[in-house]
Amino acid sequence: MTVDKVNNKALTAPRPRAPLWWSALGICILLAGCSSTNYGDLEEFVADTKASTRGKVDPLPEVQPYETFAYAAQELRDPFSSFMEAPEEEQPQVVDTGIRPDVNRRREALEEFPLDSLKLVGQLEKGGTRWALVAAPDNTIHRITPGNYLGQNYGEVKSVTETSVELTEIVPNGLGGWIERQASLTLPEE
Repeated sequence: MTVDKVNNKALTAPRPRAPLWWSALGICILLAGCSSTNYGDLEEFVADTKASTRGKVDPLPEVQPYETFAYAAQELRDPFSSFMEAPEEEQPQVVDTGIRPDVNRRREALEEFPLDSLKLVGQLEKGGTRWALVAAPDNTIHRITPGNYLGQNYGEVKSVTETSVELTEIVPNGLGGWIERQASLTLPEE
């Protein structure tokens, strides 16, 4: 073994390795020791299992031919119809009350929310003008006065008191027209 110094570091020559065939021979010897030719227990188990499990399958049942059914009660009374003949129903008349929402006006921010999702949270008064503070579902507070609109039914604020906001909504009457309906928002009890 020779030692050389390069940059003050000692270099050593590598040691010769054992030939590769010695390693292969060792692996073959180990594998040969693991094999066994005595399979008597396994062969006996397989023979016992085959002898003890004899399955018996019942024969298939005989298939009966399908007999068709002819419905012959077309002339009889329909069980789902009434005994009495119902008079023709009158179609409801379209009732136009002359009330209509103003669809051409600019919609306000609180008109995108249903009225029952809005909450009255307080009121302010300054110089004779009273404002109501209304919380929207998007967690914003809006200041409203009479004349503002809120809710999805064209609700116009008519009055603001210390504890409530009174408004008039315009809703369909179900007959093709519109009706006015009174509604209010109140401060919650503390």
